[in-house]
Amino acid sequence: MSDTYCDQLEQDTWFLKNDYRLSAQLVEKLVLQLNRIHPNVLSDKEAQKFRDVKVPTKTRLADLLSTLKEKGEEACHEFYRALHIHAEQLYISLPSRKRQRDATEPNGTNIHPDPRERFVLNERGPVFFIICFSVVAGLALYYYSNEEDKALGDAKKILGFTAIGLSRRAKAMLISYAEDQSKNQ
Repeated sequence: MSDTYCDQLEQDTWFLKNDYRLSAQLVEKLVLQLNRIHPNVLSDKEAQKFRDVKVPTKTRLADLLSTLKEKGEEACHEFYRALHIHAEQLYISLPSRKRQRDATEPNGTNIHPDPRERFVLNERGPVFFIICFSVVAGLALYYYSNEEDKALGDAKKILGFTAIGLSRRAKAMLISYAEDQSKNQ
């Protein structure tokens, strides 16, 4: 890291103050984190000043950022840590963070995927899942109701026990069907 945390905060100040990215609740959390966990960063008097609800959030945020820059490197570092804890998506999208990621990737390859893409298993959506589930359920019912195949006789008995978690009507139907099949054999 060639930039200090104060330099990074200088670069990110416009981004943080623009478009109300930091809500009043988030500013409150950051001030409390800096005051209670790191009292050397913000004193009680300063914390009360930044938590004053009568002052607009944008003004409080601008004052907080300028105070942190004046306090030095440790205060800026603790601000970034608090921001990472309370607003990870915002922290990742900071211009200084993006610049650092781009600098560490010489070929432009993105070794850190977009966090929104981490949890996407496929692009097909819920309709694809419902279709696949319907096909599997249809095949299971076909094999279950096939009377000519005697190899599945024990499997039909087991299906009677699967009715435990079903509704009363479905449970009665499955149990009666399993009993009828066991009498026929």
